[in-house]
Amino acid sequence: FTAAARILRGLVDADPRPVAPRLLLARAYYHSAQLRRAEAELRAVLEHDPVEEYARLMLGRTLERQGRPAEAAPHLRIAAALGADTGGLG
Repeated sequence: FTAAARILRGLVDADPRPVAPRLLLARAYYHSAQLRRAEAELRAVLEHDPVEEYARLMLGRTLERQGRPAEAAPHLRIAAALGADTGGLG
């Protein structure tokens, strides 16, 4: 995941507007335990698209993994309301 993050970081830096590369970057950070970086990317996605359900789910899970369940809860509720599969991130 670390190698993927390096490649995706370059794509996001080159053009930060598309959501898909930023979500993939956040996922790579999440799965390589770079949780603060994942959080920053997910917040950037949600700033652009507040109803992006997967970003909400990932942000909630990222905050949980950082020991911040109170901050995670509203994001997980919104993700569930938007129809996200809250069972996992796979």
